[in-house]
Amino acid sequence: MPETKQRRVVITGANTGIGYFTALEFAKRGDHVTLACRNQEKAESAAAKIRAEAPNGTVDTATLNLADLASVRTYADSAPESIDVLINNAGVMMPASRTETEDGFELQLGTNHLGHFALTGLLFPKLADDAKITTIASVAHRQRPKLDFDNLQLEGGYNAQRGYANSKLANILFALELQRRIDKAGSKVTSNAAHPGISSTELYTSPDGLGSNKILGALAPIGLKFISQSARAGSLPTIYAVDVAGGGTYSGPTSLFESRGKPGPASMTRMAQDPALAAKLWDVSEKLTGVGYPL
Repeated sequence: MPETKQRRVVITGANTGIGYFTALEFAKRGDHVTLACRNQEKAESAAAKIRAEAPNGTVDTATLNLADLASVRTYADSAPESIDVLINNAGVMMPASRTETEDGFELQLGTNHLGHFALTGLLFPKLADDAKITTIASVAHRQRPKLDFDNLQLEGGYNAQRGYANSKLANILFALELQRRIDKAGSKVTSNAAHPGISSTELYTSPDGLGSNKILGALAPIGLKFISQSARAGSLPTIYAVDVAGGGTYSGPTSLFESRGKPGPASMTRMAQDPALAAKLWDVSEKLTGVGYPL
């Protein structure tokens, strides 16, 4: 990775997994990293570990619940000025039953996409002139998503896997559409997306997600031993996206069907690259969150 000056980095959901190891890497370089997390106790514990391993960096924490737009607004109001890197990393995956955010959104779309859409828009005035925004998606965006704008919140006949695929497709659509709008505005800020392949993280055991299903939560750790890479390895595409990849790109592991390996350009479905679909999702996201972008 190239040498970088000290930057102000904000990472959502950085108390564990991919976000944690991304934060650790940037702190080792001497960056000032903010762990923006829902659980402050876990965030403080993670920050202490990072400080011990990366004494040259600066690490602090902030409370941010992406499933609550009021929390998103509160954090954005108190966030530091001149943010150099924003990493939209936090997420939930496949709860056992349909669950809603504080604002009545389906949990996965509301947290993974709408929460980050609102956060990025509210923080945009605080971004440095050449800031980088990286949004974390997933290979799951290939798993038969269906963005039905007449039933975006998946009311009736809930399918958690489809909900997750929809949210990860939305992540890519958002990242690429944001870059299109940045380009039209003549801004030097860049927006891209990345995915971690199949990485062993708490997404598979979280009580808010897959872990809420007793059977799948028990089987996931066993299966991951055979098919996954470590969370540390899974953080490499994020770091690559921030440091190497340009705006409007998608990065991920480059081996074994993008499930693992060194980071590089990743493949997207045609749907993920559809500018008309992205523009429609953007308009709907603005209406649902009440957040507009100063572009």
